[in-house]
Amino acid sequence: MKLQVTDIKGISTGNIDVREDVFSVPAKTALVHQVVVGYLSNKRQGTAKTKTRSEVSGGGAKPRPQKGSGRSRQGSIRSPIWVGGGRAFGPSPRSFRKNTPKKMRRLAMLSVLSDKARQGNLLLVDNFDIQNSKTKSVVNLLGALSVNGSSLLVTDGVNSDLVRSAQNIDSVKTLPVQLLNALDLMNKKWIVMSVDAVRKVEEIWGGVYKGENIFSNIESTDVVSDLEAVGSDSVSEMDEIRSAVEEIISNE
Repeated sequence: MKLQVTDIKGISTGNIDVREDVFSVPAKTALVHQVVVGYLSNKRQGTAKTKTRSEVSGGGAKPRPQKGSGRSRQGSIRSPIWVGGGRAFGPSPRSFRKNTPKKMRRLAMLSVLSDKARQGNLLLVDNFDIQNSKTKSVVNLLGALSVNGSSLLVTDGVNSDLVRSAQNIDSVKTLPVQLLNALDLMNKKWIVMSVDAVRKVEEIWGGVYKGENIFSNIESTDVVSDLEAVGSDSVSEMDEIRSAVEEIISNE
């Protein structure tokens, strides 16, 4: 599988071969959903707390006689039905943590990364050679790559100049490749990676997916181009991908 590489000015510098078990993994929507829900649950603090009627101060005396007033029977002014009373069934500190297996997290990340590549939202640059730590440098970089929307800049290790240049742009996030995850990939429309980061991804997660890639049964390059012409909206769903492949093969 080949991916196009450009420089920071948007000029093509050629193509590179990438591993299909990393950038051609079938879409697994159910798995990605489960992993993303786990990430979001682990971010919850779970520290919300309200007082019950036993924890609210006051209310030791019966507010009025049981009978004779014609009004309802009340035993405490700290009952949940009174203003200033305790809350019934309110939140209390708890843990929302979900333990998602490592293999599931890795496979979900590869599935999203491959889907970005199929949709054309994965862009590769030869390097993030930012000469200064100015916001304008990243703005010019994204403009040269025609990135219109939120983006994730993935580098091989920490690039302090790039981090300082992008920290004032709300829609841009920088991330070293070692911390790549499905949640950040899903939150951003565009993924911009350096060639070194791509090689690091292949080194770390190559071989995690042991199934067949979506183009494994297609031998003709023309069929591949026809499949890509089906449309980026349909490519993201595995069932539609399979039906498009079968239709193209039957027409050969």
